[in-house]
Amino acid sequence: MKDLTHGSIASHILTMAPPIVVGMITIMICQLVDLYFVSNLGEAAVAGVAAAGNAGFLVNALMQVLGVGTVALIAHAVGRKDRHDANLVFNQSIVLSVLCGLMTLVAGSALARPYMRSVAADEATVEAGTLYLLWFMPALALQFATQVMACALRATGIVRPSMLVQALAVIINIALAPVLIAGWGTGRAFGVAGAGLASSIAVLIGALMLLVYFRKLERYVGFDPAQWRPQLHQWKRILNVGLPAGGEFVMIFIFMAVVYYVLRDFGAAAQAGFGIGTRVLGLIQMPALAVALAAGPIAGQNFGAGNAARVRETFVKAVLIATAVMVGFTILAQWKPGLLLDGFSNDRETMAVAAQFLHFVSLNLVAQGVVFTCSSLFQGLGNTKPVLLSSASRVLTYSLPAIWLSTLPGFRIEQVWYLSIATTTLQAGLSLWLLRREFDRRLAPSGQEVTPAAAAPARRAPSGHASA
Repeated sequence: MKDLTHGSIASHILTMAPPIVVGMITIMICQLVDLYFVSNLGEAAVAGVAAAGNAGFLVNALMQVLGVGTVALIAHAVGRKDRHDANLVFNQSIVLSVLCGLMTLVAGSALARPYMRSVAADEATVEAGTLYLLWFMPALALQFATQVMACALRATGIVRPSMLVQALAVIINIALAPVLIAGWGTGRAFGVAGAGLASSIAVLIGALMLLVYFRKLERYVGFDPAQWRPQLHQWKRILNVGLPAGGEFVMIFIFMAVVYYVLRDFGAAAQAGFGIGTRVLGLIQMPALAVALAAGPIAGQNFGAGNAARVRETFVKAVLIATAVMVGFTILAQWKPGLLLDGFSNDRETMAVAAQFLHFVSLNLVAQGVVFTCSSLFQGLGNTKPVLLSSASRVLTYSLPAIWLSTLPGFRIEQVWYLSIATTTLQAGLSLWLLRREFDRRLAPSGQEVTPAAAAPARRAPSGHASA
C-alpha cells in the first residue's frame, strides 16, 4: 500500500500515470493488431468487428460500476487507515464481479445477432460482427474480476503489477492474433472468430496471473472467503458510487450507436473508417486518461483523510498535465493524421473517412482531457452523479441534432464531426462547473482539514454478516 496523503501530488501523478498508460496502450495496441489482421478479410469484416466492439461499451459500463465503486471506497478506507473496510469492499466487489460475468455470458449469447442487425449496414457485416461477439464474450465476462483486482490495487496506490499482467496478456493476444485470424503456422484461419478467441485466451491467462499475485504477494487487500457471503449494504455502497459512472459508459454507447446509425447510409466503408479512426483516437487519448486515472485514488485517499486542500491541488495539477499532453497530440493529429493511420486498411475510401475523422475530431482532445480529469475527481470524491449528468448532456446535444441532420437533403459526413467538436466543448464546460460546485459543497475552504461525513465508514458487523 502507498500512502498518497503525503508528498508531492505532481510526483504521485507522474509516478502512477506511466504504468497505467502502458497498460492501456498495450490493450489498445492489441485491438489495433486485431483490426489490422481483420482488415485483410474485407471491409465488411472490419465494419462488423468495429460495430461489435461498440457493444463492449455496455459491458464496460458494468465494469465501470464495479471498478469506480471499488477504487473510491477502498481509497477512502486507506485514507482513514481502515484496512478492514478496504478488504470488505474488495471481497464484496469480487462476488459482484462473478455474478456480472455470468450475466454477460448469458445475455451476450442471446443478444449478439439482434444488436448487430440494429447497427450494421449489410448482412455480411451482421454475420462478421455476430461471430466475433460470440467468441469475444468470454473475454468480456472474465474482465470483471480482473477489473476489480486492478482497481483495488490502484486505490492503494499500486499500479505496476496490473500493468505488467496486462502487458503480458496483450503480448499473448498479439502472438495469437495472426495464428488464429490468418492461420499463420497452422494453415487453419478462423477469421473474425479467431480475433475473439485470441482475446478470450489472453484475458483468461491475465486473470490467472492476477489471481496468483493476490494469493502470493499482495498484503493490504486480499481474498477472504469469510467475506464472500453477499452483504447487501456493501453492495449498495459500491453501487451508489459506481452506477452513475457506469451510466456514463451507457451514454458513450448511445453516442457511438448514433454515429454508426447516421453513417450507415454512407456505406460499410464509412463505418469501417469511423471504427479505425475511433481506435486510433482512443490510443492517443490514453496518456491524458492515465493522468486522470492516477488523480482519482490520490483525491480519494486525501478526501478520506480530510485533506481538502490536497484534493483541490490534485485537480489543478492533473488538469494541467493532461492539457499539456493533449495539446501535443492535437498538433500531431493536425499535422500528420496519415502517420497515425498507415497500415490499417488498403481500401482508399475507408482510409479517407478515417483520416478526415481524425483531423476534425482531434480538435476535441483538450476538452476531452478536462472531461477525463473532472470525471476522475468526482470518482475520488465518491459522488459520480455529476459525471452521468455531464455525459447525458453530450448525448442529448449530439444525438438529436445528428439524427435530424441525417434526414436533410445534402447531408454530409463532415457535419457529424463538426457537431462532435461543439458538443464535447460544451460537456467540458459543464463538467468544470459541476466540479466547482461539488468542491464548494463537500470540501472545507482551502487550507482547512475536516473529516468528510460522506467518507466515514459504515458501522461494521463481524466478517460474514451483513452490515447494518
